[in-house]
Amino acid sequence: MSQAAHAVPSERHDANTGAVIRITTVAAFGGLLFGYDSAVINGAVSSIQSRFDVGPGPLGFAVAAALLGAAVGAFFGARIADRTGRILIMKIAALLFLASAIGCGLANDITTLVIFRVVGGIGVGVASVIAPAYIAEVSPAHLRGRLGSLQQMGIVLGIFLSLLIDALLAHWAGGAANELWLGLEAWRWMFLVMAIPAVMYGIGAFTIPESPRYLVSRGRDDEARSVLTSIHGVQVAEERVARIRETINKEHKPRFSDLRGSLGGLKPIVWVGIGLAALQQFVGINVIFYYSNVLWESVGFSESDSFVISVATSVTNVLVTIVAIFLVDKVGRRPLLLIGSTGMAASLATLAIVFATASKVMVDGQLTPVLGPVAGPVA
Repeated sequence: MSQAAHAVPSERHDANTGAVIRITTVAAFGGLLFGYDSAVINGAVSSIQSRFDVGPGPLGFAVAAALLGAAVGAFFGARIADRTGRILIMKIAALLFLASAIGCGLANDITTLVIFRVVGGIGVGVASVIAPAYIAEVSPAHLRGRLGSLQQMGIVLGIFLSLLIDALLAHWAGGAANELWLGLEAWRWMFLVMAIPAVMYGIGAFTIPESPRYLVSRGRDDEARSVLTSIHGVQVAEERVARIRETINKEHKPRFSDLRGSLGGLKPIVWVGIGLAALQQFVGINVIFYYSNVLWESVGFSESDSFVISVATSVTNVLVTIVAIFLVDKVGRRPLLLIGSTGMAASLATLAIVFATASKVMVDGQLTPVLGPVAGPVA
């Protein structure tokens, strides 16, 4: 029997599961910051609009600015990580999240807020590409799928924590626009609190080892062997270093031409992947995470009740993610995709009917009766 044939059984036997979980949890903390930074503005939208006296256009751009930064971070993050290492990129992401937390929380105008939203978005983009790659590179084969899902779990937990903290801060202040501590309004503290997990992420990045794959790619085989030994044991470490070296030597540098096909210049499977990724956003879930408080207030709920509903939505998100993690290898990807798509269609159709027939609309921060369906934006 070949050496490779023994790799998985020995890896399963010798893996230091505790060390692997600790290392991958730190890496997945970037996902938590991803979720927190994405959804934290939900509780602050109305307060930002009134504080800076801006219209729906500038306000919407401030909300969406993080996604511009995320695109930049995702595009350059992997390239930089291949040159400097995964751990350094995690530390940089932590600094970006920290800067975003402080900058957004202390912003005195909408322009400053937008700038620091972009900074946080870059951190989101970097974390979204580095964490899954790092987790895959340090995990034993028999745990790789479940540990890889920690990134998604971190994202939904981050969304939940941001909405929960938003609700608590608004409750303690008697409203998101009211002063809470140190003369700062509650909505500012919603951003500032993100500094805590950002610092924890940065500290954690100093406690975990560099990716073995990166070390081997840089000719630092002894360091890679040491990292793998601490995780998998001596025998598996030798096997893994040899396999990584073999893979790197045979590696084909990805090019756009690899994706070319007869259908519109790309292979059909590539179009399917692009379509699924795009449709996940087009279903409108980001509207719920970014504007749910404003939307619920627009149909008559109080600010406090809107916060409660938003938190309940994020709890559902976490619970269903846990269910999906346990079912994905048993039920399969396609059935879960079909079930999820059906559920989204039904729930979004219901929401559309509710908001289209709302008897009140938010105008200049006040709930105002309207005649007939709401025809325009509810910001």
